[in-house]
Amino acid sequence: MKKAYIFPGQGAQFVGMGKDLYDYNEDTRYLFEQANEVLGFRLTDIMFSGNDEDLKQTNVTQPAIFLHSVVLAKALGSSFVPQMVAGHSLGEFSALVAAQALSFQDGLTLVAKRANAMQKACEIQPSTMAAILGLDDFTVEDICQRVSEVVVPANYNCPGQLVISGTIEGIDKACSLLIEAGAKRALKLNVGGAFHSPLMESARAELQEAIEKTTIVTPICPIYQNIDAKAYTDPESIKFNLIAQLTGAVRWTQTVEHMLEDGATSFTEVGPGNVLQGLVKKVNRQASTSSAQL
Repeated sequence: MKKAYIFPGQGAQFVGMGKDLYDYNEDTRYLFEQANEVLGFRLTDIMFSGNDEDLKQTNVTQPAIFLHSVVLAKALGSSFVPQMVAGHSLGEFSALVAAQALSFQDGLTLVAKRANAMQKACEIQPSTMAAILGLDDFTVEDICQRVSEVVVPANYNCPGQLVISGTIEGIDKACSLLIEAGAKRALKLNVGGAFHSPLMESARAELQEAIEKTTIVTPICPIYQNIDAKAYTDPESIKFNLIAQLTGAVRWTQTVEHMLEDGATSFTEVGPGNVLQGLVKKVNRQASTSSAQL
């Protein structure tokens, strides 16, 4: 019997997130205030009482979700005993801090750099993403390859749900072809750009330098990383995979499958929302899922 802890990515945010943690005790409050200091702005003001639009900005959303997830994991104290961890995109950084491979301050600094670099990449090249529902992965992959513009599979979320990423023209063409091929829906997402695609190359290069200078140590349990859904404990491999993640696909379906194969008997989501629990259930209906509770 193995406990798996999973950490959400962008999209899980909501106004009011983390206020209960801030009020929980002095230790948790200190971490929130430390984050405000490291970032150079009061992230907590936007998290607790800002508006949806401000919270949706990539340079706010990513640190906010990371902060909520990491503080919650730390607040769990001795009851947080992971035997395997994974995070969806941004959540991989939260998972590494929770698994003691990365310090809280270094993790927050990297997440802030990542968010700003991704924001800049979005401004360089107008681009977007779309969720494709009701088609098998192979068909989506095949159609993406047939489009001449940049368009690639970005998030393998669960069977029958694959998010694609690319130029606006490429996404439009691919969506039309995918509907013709039998997709139930091809839903363009309200995102700033083509995350997890070659269009994030400038962000990848910028983050690579920062990650290579950051200390990462052996985690207390294996982390299943997005780029290939495999388990890692070697710090240099973890760094390599973190860098590759920005332009590579998030293989969440395969991650959950591998964790189950390796003995996961329960999945606890640590952070805002319950999106990942729903995805786990779509991969395997029998899987036990829950939210982390103080």
